[in-house]
Amino acid sequence: MYLLLIFAAVLLLAVLLSALAHRTVLSTAVLFLVAGFLVGDGVFGLVHVTAQSPVVASLAELALFAVLFTDGMRVGWTDLRAAWRLPGRALGWGLPLTLLVTALLAHYIAGLDWPESLLVGAILAPTDPVFAAALVGNERVPGRLRHLLNVESGVNDGLALPFVVVLLAIAANEDDLHLTTLGTELLLGIAIGIAVPWIAIRLERTRWFAVSPQYLPLNAVAIGLLVLALGQATHANLFLAAFAAGITVATIGHQQREAFEHFGELVAEILKLAALLVFGALLSPAFFADIAGTGWLFAILALVAARPVALWISFLGAKLDLREQLAAMWFGPKGFASVVYGLLLLASGIAVAEEAFGLVALTIVLSILLHSSTDVIVARGFGPDLLPTWQQRLETRGRRLLNRGQPQPSESEPDPPTGRSGNGTA
Repeated sequence: MYLLLIFAAVLLLAVLLSALAHRTVLSTAVLFLVAGFLVGDGVFGLVHVTAQSPVVASLAELALFAVLFTDGMRVGWTDLRAAWRLPGRALGWGLPLTLLVTALLAHYIAGLDWPESLLVGAILAPTDPVFAAALVGNERVPGRLRHLLNVESGVNDGLALPFVVVLLAIAANEDDLHLTTLGTELLLGIAIGIAVPWIAIRLERTRWFAVSPQYLPLNAVAIGLLVLALGQATHANLFLAAFAAGITVATIGHQQREAFEHFGELVAEILKLAALLVFGALLSPAFFADIAGTGWLFAILALVAARPVALWISFLGAKLDLREQLAAMWFGPKGFASVVYGLLLLASGIAVAEEAFGLVALTIVLSILLHSSTDVIVARGFGPDLLPTWQQRLETRGRRLLNRGQPQPSESEPDPPTGRSGNGTA
């Protein structure tokens, strides 16, 4: 009943605080997560949701579709071919190694069986650049590091998805016939994702059609909605269809990609924040209290060991600057894709669904808190001009006091440049 009202109020608060989030460790993602936690059944009880609530499944599905569509649109085939060196290492070696190291931790520390351990590893393998916005959104950070994190996070959501879907079926002890059907759904999703935008963009280029500049951003919206509708009608995998459609638009429709980019990111951002609010409402003090000490140890090691070890191996011989490599190893935040994959796990009905979801949810919460509050701090290592604005001003005034008696700068001198020019939702 109160879900829409609460979301609107928190969204307005996030907008009002967005300038502060640009230059401090404040995170609007944390704001939505904490708001959901407070209004859920475990605290104030204003919002009543469970994993089986229709709003959870519908919102998660729609939000992940939008996110994968916009992710795919960031990385067309041209971008992927041009970025094969560092992002290729992170995706080709880092992603599967992160999955395997996380699975080892889940098996030997948390005590899950191998199918469930591999499933948890696949769910926690994708990364989200939103929680590292001071790096990926700041032009003073080395370009290859920003490019690495952007391309990697834009692609690994879609790459991890087939592993999540197949491992869910294996963990549920489904038979070979079901796995064959599952494979058909995955391939059909890819086919729809390629065919629909290809036909739509080719039609636009014929002499019979012409798109006005005002309607050009809606072209990609129409393509996305058609892919979604066809995917639902044919029981194809919606998420792979969305990712393939985004890549196809980025590859053959550069004009459509540019027109849709800003609008699409805003839509995906709103849906992501709504899903984070609902995700927070599923959590409670009792939820965290029920997690054993081994679960907490797993979550910590999944953050400080799994990705660092995987990327250290992946970057052997890459001659990557040490600071850049350490930043890339640390900033593998578990974000929105892991949230939705975790909800799929919770709703799957497998025997250890709640236990495995507890591990996933705890890791995601710790990741959001740690990564979104340390991106500014890590960014400082790339230059003093990356300090938060408030600290730059304090240091500037301090230098003026120390230099008293010497010629002073005029009062009209502009403040130093801001350090956090990235996405305010970090």
